[in-house]
Amino acid sequence: MILTIGYLIVLGATLGGFMMAGGKLGLLFPIAEYVILIGIALGLMVIASPLSLLKNIAKKTKLAFRNQVVPTSDYTDMLKLLYELFTKARRGGLIAIEDDVIAPKDSPIFSKYPSFLNDHERVEFLTNSLKPIIDGRLKPEQLGSMLQGDYDAKEEDFVQPVHILNLVGDSLPGIGIVAAVMGIINTMAAISMGPEKVGQKVASALVGTFLGVLGAYGFINPLAARIKLNNVYEMQYYAVIMKGILGFTGGMAPIMAIEAARRAIDPAFQPSAESVEEMVKNLGSGSEK
Repeated sequence: MILTIGYLIVLGATLGGFMMAGGKLGLLFPIAEYVILIGIALGLMVIASPLSLLKNIAKKTKLAFRNQVVPTSDYTDMLKLLYELFTKARRGGLIAIEDDVIAPKDSPIFSKYPSFLNDHERVEFLTNSLKPIIDGRLKPEQLGSMLQGDYDAKEEDFVQPVHILNLVGDSLPGIGIVAAVMGIINTMAAISMGPEKVGQKVASALVGTFLGVLGAYGFINPLAARIKLNNVYEMQYYAVIMKGILGFTGGMAPIMAIEAARRAIDPAFQPSAESVEEMVKNLGSGSEK
């Protein structure tokens, strides 16, 4: 919603100022210039991106229109989920949560938290983090470097759409010039039609430059910046998982591991320590601290 409001402000200021100066709105919509600009920009993305990255760009763009990419409720659900898993493992050993980790969709614990269970990437990160410890392939003290590697790889994957959008944004002014030059070429071929016709064609050609600059600095680059910020919040979600697991496997009691995880959340969305303690007590497992 915030992104939509920002775009409307940009358009309103641009078109409103143009019309206040006496401009006619219809002059800004020569279809040929839009075809050239949008077509080249899309072609640039296809050239620079594999199909999986194009899908990721579409996904990240869709998420950018949310007010909060990771709702506060998702963080609290994750803290409760981790607490239940850790409490169960504390009572019966890590082997007690093996079935939950191997088949999360069948787990009575995981099924309580659809915000987690319905996101494949979140499920994969958590289960892959716990499996090596449960089956004994990795010692707890070795887990940190492995999780950090997974975290860094995910962070790199998240930043790829930003790189592509920045490439498009940086290229749009140049693409606009291409559209304008092609319009001028067309104008030169029609110079015998008289000053009025030539003026119309020159105006249409200049729209290409206008669209390139406006598209870059008013739309694409701000979108890339928004996605970059959203990535920070998404990565904090994975940091919550990582901090919680490392805390528990390092010997912390479940409630203290949850506290370590809570502190990885941005202060703007971070629940208080008291509310988290009260929250886990309400799970019916408050005695296992």
